Amino acid sequence: MASKSLKNLTAPLSGNNPVIVQILGICSALAVTVQLKPAIVMGLSVMVVTAFSNLVMSLLRNGVPSRIRIIVQLVVIATLVILVDQVLKAFVYDVSKQLSVYVGLIITNCIVMGRVEAFALQNKPWDSFLDGIGNGLGYASILVIIAFFRELFGSGTLFGFRVIPESLYLAEGGFYSNCGLMLFPPMALIIVGCIIWAHRSFNKDLQEK
Repeated sequence: MASKSLKNLTAPLSGNNPVIVQILGICSALAVTVQLKPAIVMGLSVMVVTAFSNLVMSLLRNGVPSRIRIIVQLVVIATLVILVDQVLKAFVYDVSKQLSVYVGLIITNCIVMGRVEAFALQNKPWDSFLDGIGNGLGYASILVIIAFFRELFGSGTLFGFRVIPESLYLAEGGFYSNCGLMLFPPMALIIVGCIIWAHRSFNKDLQEK
């Protein structure tokens, strides 16, 4: 039982990662990864929604008629997204403004709906909750990796703090200049592609025969 719970929690971090293996949630990966802070907040928000929507739908799975299950899922997910959005506005308003409509779009995130359909409706509440946390963390980890490179090489900062010294920049007589391409969405897609390539290079079972 413990090994099954551990697998539900850890499998989405690498072997069954929702972004680089299942290729889900790509849109937000392009949109909210210019800086680390909003990427982390977005990842945690998706994790909370995925975990608790899995938990609630698993608890309700035997009492919801199949013909209305999608409607019930949307109501549960939308309620959780609204709660998360209000918490962000109350405690991290600046990040909430940066994320803009993308918090609300968690409702349509394929990862959230997919885990409810594929896992929560067939499994017990605790396993479903762990699966939600695992998939949320797997999603968040990819966002953090993308945001790390985009902010570092695009702005020379991490979490808004200067990392690359000003003395190294061309304007100060140095040799370095920020890569403006990193701040554009296509670069996030290129980084995702590089991560997928590296991941599959080390995981032979994921390679196409």
